Amino acid sequence: MEVVNFTFSYSLLELSLHILLGNQMDTVPLANFLGFLALGSYILTLLPTILRIVFPQTKKTHIRRLLLKYRRQIGLIAFACALAHGWLLIAKRNIDFFDLDTYWVYIQGVATFIIFALLAVTSNNWSIRKLKCNWKKLHSLTYLAMFLLTWHVWDKMSAHWSFLTPIGLLELIIIISLFMRRKWLEHLPKSLPKKPVDQSLVSR
Repeated sequence: MEVVNFTFSYSLLELSLHILLGNQMDTVPLANFLGFLALGSYILTLLPTILRIVFPQTKKTHIRRLLLKYRRQIGLIAFACALAHGWLLIAKRNIDFFDLDTYWVYIQGVATFIIFALLAVTSNNWSIRKLKCNWKKLHSLTYLAMFLLTWHVWDKMSAHWSFLTPIGLLELIIIISLFMRRKWLEHLPKSLPKKPVDQSLVSR
């Protein structure tokens, strides 16, 4: 019943937006809307670490603590939305996974989904104990997904933009910019070496 209500509500929202925007942009199918939710949830999982390094003043803020506390659950939501997104598109387009061309056409989406699946399956304390230091290496794949998603959104949506497309791309541009800023800050020396004081210049 809840699924029916959600589908009806989404259809009503889609119709309203189509009336408001006219024919300037494509309407958003449910599959694409779920993909957008997956993208937004995924970006939320990246924020706690990036904010801590890029904006140290946010370290003790309530919003960052909440994101950090529920990061696993948010990541699982991202995976569930991505799974539903892919499932609906497969059903709609009758995608043949026995055709090798399918993997070339959808390489970004398939690769991103595999990464999401690996992260979802190993987002638990048991996996952390078993994988040990390899767990952190595995979960660093989340940053590769960031670039794959940018490629995926641009490749699949550039020909028929909806009102969600520029929002999604803007989110990706912002998070990638923050990520690059984070990597730059991490590679800066912790403190610059102090120059020796010239005793002849010391005031008497």
